[in-house]
Amino acid sequence: MIEPFLGTWKMVSSENFDEYMKQLGVSVAVQNLAGLAKPQITISTNRDKVNIKTESSFKNTEISFKLGEEFDETTVDNWKVKSIITLDGGSMIHVQKWLDKETTIKRKIIDGKMVVEYIMNNIVSTGIYEKI
Repeated sequence: MIEPFLGTWKMVSSENFDEYMKQLGVSVAVQNLAGLAKPQITISTNRDKVNIKTESSFKNTEISFKLGEEFDETTVDNWKVKSIITLDGGSMIHVQKWLDKETTIKRKIIDGKMVVEYIMNNIVSTGIYEKI
């Protein structure tokens, strides 16, 4: 089920990301820089591990994990979080928890595009990525 997500994706549009970053508690300076970034995401597998590499003019990150197993992650905005990523009904669900906070990143493939919803509290930001 991970196969549709594999490949390299480039962000083509983003909505409501500033409001989402405010929910995360990101500083205004970081919000301004991150808001300008158009990330490229590469999703690959190596045996039973999935790798997600995110590259942008703001910062590069890479995570490697087994589906359904909790792992330690340092986010783009430098939070140390406990994460778990699962597949559910064609969606890749990425839950991050830290300091009594929780955010969910939901990735799904719609019409050949990767639609990414960033969700925290009642705020939803949507990013659209095209395969390159």
